[in-house]
Amino acid sequence: MPTKILDELTASRVASLFEALSDPTRVRILSALMAGETSVGDLVSHIGPTKSAISHQLRGLKEKRLVRSRKQGRQAYISIDDEHIAELFQRGLDHVQHG
Repeated sequence: MPTKILDELTASRVASLFEALSDPTRVRILSALMAGETSVGDLVSHIGPTKSAISHQLRGLKEKRLVRSRKQGRQAYISIDDEHIAELFQRGLDHVQHG
């Protein structure tokens, strides 16, 4: 048992984080970003199905602060927001591949 029970707000934020990881397309986007920053166009070509669908999923990931974006000219580049997200993703992957 944890030494401290989470308060409602913190528990809600953690649940929201894991909810963001509950969609296979979002997980595939994160897996692509584990190699480093990439353009939205490259995500679409590797994951599909459409730019609109990928952009929709990216909006959700940005709202949850799992990814960040930057613009260079007309191109948008996406990366994992910070090392905590990369570590969480890797631990989840290790867990499912282990068992």
